[in-house]
Amino acid sequence: MAAEAGKRITLEGQEKDVTTAGLARMNMILHDFPTATIVSGNTLAAPKFKDRERLRTYDYVVANPPFSDKTWTTGLMPARDPYQRFAWGEPPGKQGDYAYLLHIIRSMKATGKAACVLPHGVLFRGHAEAAIRERLVRSGYLKGIIGLPPNLFYGTGIPACIVVLDKENAAGRKGVFMINAARGFTKDGPKNRLREQDIHRIVDTFERQSDVPRFARMVPFDEIADPKNDFNLNLPRYVDTTEPEDLHDIDAHLRGGIPERDVDALNEYWRVIPGLRATLFEPAGRAGYARLKPALANVKGTILDYPEFSTFRRMIAEVFADWRRDNKPTLTGFCEGGHPKALNETISEALLAAFRPMPLLDAYDVYQHLMDYWAESMQDDAYLIASAGWVNGAQPREIVKVKGKNNKPTWPEPHDFLKGRRRFKSDLVPAPLLVARCFVAERDALEELDAELAAIEQRLDKLREDHGGDDGLLAEVLEGDPQKITAKAVNARLREIEDDPPYADERAVLEEYGDWLREHTSAKKKRSAGQKDLDAKIDAKYPELTEAEVKEMVVDGKWVAYLSAIVEGEIERVSQSLTTRISQLAERYLTPLPRLTESVEDLTVCVEAHLRKMGATWQ
Repeated sequence: MAAEAGKRITLEGQEKDVTTAGLARMNMILHDFPTATIVSGNTLAAPKFKDRERLRTYDYVVANPPFSDKTWTTGLMPARDPYQRFAWGEPPGKQGDYAYLLHIIRSMKATGKAACVLPHGVLFRGHAEAAIRERLVRSGYLKGIIGLPPNLFYGTGIPACIVVLDKENAAGRKGVFMINAARGFTKDGPKNRLREQDIHRIVDTFERQSDVPRFARMVPFDEIADPKNDFNLNLPRYVDTTEPEDLHDIDAHLRGGIPERDVDALNEYWRVIPGLRATLFEPAGRAGYARLKPALANVKGTILDYPEFSTFRRMIAEVFADWRRDNKPTLTGFCEGGHPKALNETISEALLAAFRPMPLLDAYDVYQHLMDYWAESMQDDAYLIASAGWVNGAQPREIVKVKGKNNKPTWPEPHDFLKGRRRFKSDLVPAPLLVARCFVAERDALEELDAELAAIEQRLDKLREDHGGDDGLLAEVLEGDPQKITAKAVNARLREIEDDPPYADERAVLEEYGDWLREHTSAKKKRSAGQKDLDAKIDAKYPELTEAEVKEMVVDGKWVAYLSAIVEGEIERVSQSLTTRISQLAERYLTPLPRLTESVEDLTVCVEAHLRKMGATWQ
């Protein structure tokens, strides 16, 4: 939170666990907030931050207290609390969640704001907590509730929520903004984890305070106070995240045809590609039902080839091209001493803003792809540039040998480029990137030799397969390994049989196999020599690289090329999603009941005929 403030602020915090308090102090130093004051002590029983005998109040409070603390009353008599924190009611002795929340409320200034992570139970538990919850809602301090996925926190698998408080304009508040983000997460080992896109979606939605179906809505106080809810804040009561059930149509199963209501449900596609519906569907002969026009196998091709889909593809490509044009100066302008996090924020926010208006695509999915690429590779490049600059950062580093199996030296990071093993590696400009720009002819020549080697090996495999059995013409040279025949064994066998006529067929096969082995050896030598030549050229090229060349390869050939492929993949996802749904509907109603009945009758007649031929009867 302090980093997001954009200016130096006073930070104070209290933590009961001594070890955690020490870690918090160290964390503040590492994040460039050395003046933060972190003290040890029981926040409820002995708060350290006071102005005389009153609790010190703050502009902002954030907290993640222990869930359902069963010992919160230790050292404390709530009924005689000197700070009047429990005027709204005394929380249960075995569940201290509201005790911490009430302490936070008392520690907020008149315009203060707070966010507290609590278990979901605080939203619906009854008795003393229900009374406190009602007072909280009626006070207007409760600005919002954000429901989180289960299994996020270590030590517990229960779902949690973020309770957002705001005393400013509390009297004029008309409702509570609720976000049910329980479905937005990814698996990360045994725990769940919020992705960058999940966090961004939550923040954006909360800032806009806009209703989003099955995700967020502003719930009026009247609805919360209604007797059927009775100040129960359980999020599914107000924001249902369940997907609509995919209902089957009985009449379509009986008489065939695809229900028009299912086709209408794809209106988000028809709004963008309006003519495609008539290309894919035609009337089925009765009202309310349609029939698929192209063959099922041709649905995806029909979508991809449709002119309006091509227009949609071009529109997305133009959006990405505009983002690339607008942000390339930022990417190429990044230099030694730059701030990678600021670079990431600039380009990622611009990408999200560019794709947010786009139909059919989820801008947050595109944003997540960039954030994943940043975590996987791009941030390493940015930190390398920030510390060493473009040219120095592109220079290869030596890969040091380490002990491997059987104590033999091995390379921990072998760079297997076109089957070559290199002792030096550039993280910023990998060898394939340099080769693609400077040594295309050499690369293509090596690939041709690889293809030649593969063809020779295929021919050798065919000869072994045809003549390698126990009685085969190559049986004498297999040496116990059906996948390997050496030139030495072939030559020895040829000398043994010489020109003896009974072995003419064997000699012919052995000579053919020997010719191919020599071809294989020659091709391997050419390939090895070509690789050594290319390696020498690569090693000589790195020191000659200019800053402009490095920027072109890294920005265009690496970063932007990766993101361009990601955007193309999102377009492919759109076509695949539509294809999958149409295919599902077509297959679901492909065979109506009368046709199934006829098929059963035909099969019954067939089975009875076979039984009669066998002298059996069927009752």
